[in-house]
Amino acid sequence: MTPAAQIIQIFNSQFQASHQTQLVGAGSEPLYLPASAAHAWHQIIFRADYAASALHEAAHWCLAGARRRQLEDYGYWYQADRDFDRQQQFEQVEGKPQALEWIFSQAAGLPFRLSSDNFDAANLDRPRQQVWVRDQAMGLISQGLPARARQFAQALAVGMPKGGADFATLSAYAQLPD
Repeated sequence: MTPAAQIIQIFNSQFQASHQTQLVGAGSEPLYLPASAAHAWHQIIFRADYAASALHEAAHWCLAGARRRQLEDYGYWYQADRDFDRQQQFEQVEGKPQALEWIFSQAAGLPFRLSSDNFDAANLDRPRQQVWVRDQAMGLISQGLPARARQFAQALAVGMPKGGADFATLSAYAQLPD
């Protein structure tokens, strides 16, 4: 079984019955769909069969409040080719989901790679983004993870073959991996 399939199995075992939410792979693009007449379950669709995409999209869901979970893609929209200022705003908003993705990666024993979601290198400030994501991760760990995030991280640590990493210590987030 692939890591992405394992993540699906773990997520769905934790949240399908209690939150009527399924993690679904093989998407051409990530998307969150609230339940509707077309599908009985809320669906978190992640890109292809990428484990990192599964963890990232699960992070968004774990952070979204009840109102946002009733909106397609949590009420957000994608903007391609952002200028420098918009990229900075995007990185601020994405800091916490990426930090939570990093925590999930640690719990699952999987590698983490910071993502920019904008391929215009002139608009990227990678060192600043690294510091922001690291600080967000350390804040989440020191303040305590939101309940659904904690539940998922613990399930990943137990259920993934390389899981069990000590994901809940600040020392695990001192430096982002290259």
